[in-house]
Amino acid sequence: MLPAMSTQRVISLNAARELKRAETEDYAYQAKILTMGKLELLEEMVEFQELRSRVGKLTPMMMVRGKFLFQALEKNAETEALRLLTRSYRRHLEIELRDYVQSSKG
Repeated sequence: MLPAMSTQRVISLNAARELKRAETEDYAYQAKILTMGKLELLEEMVEFQELRSRVGKLTPMMMVRGKFLFQALEKNAETEALRLLTRSYRRHLEIELRDYVQSSKG
């Protein structure tokens, strides 16, 4: 008889540590985001998207920063359309972060 299969997901401890380190080391960026006005946040979003296009993928640091940025944009959105867009992208980044931790080898 086969042992019962666990439904728990295996995570990479190295990836989890890397993301935790990125979160704790990036307090300056978080503070910067919190002090930005609506226009500055939108400009930061454009810069974020341009960086992602240049790099060609989301790096762990970009995922962490993007999560903070899109959370701030969501909170400051004046229209429902922008609120939905930023919420959707924030959730996408959260999924990317989770998948990164679960799929990284190490």
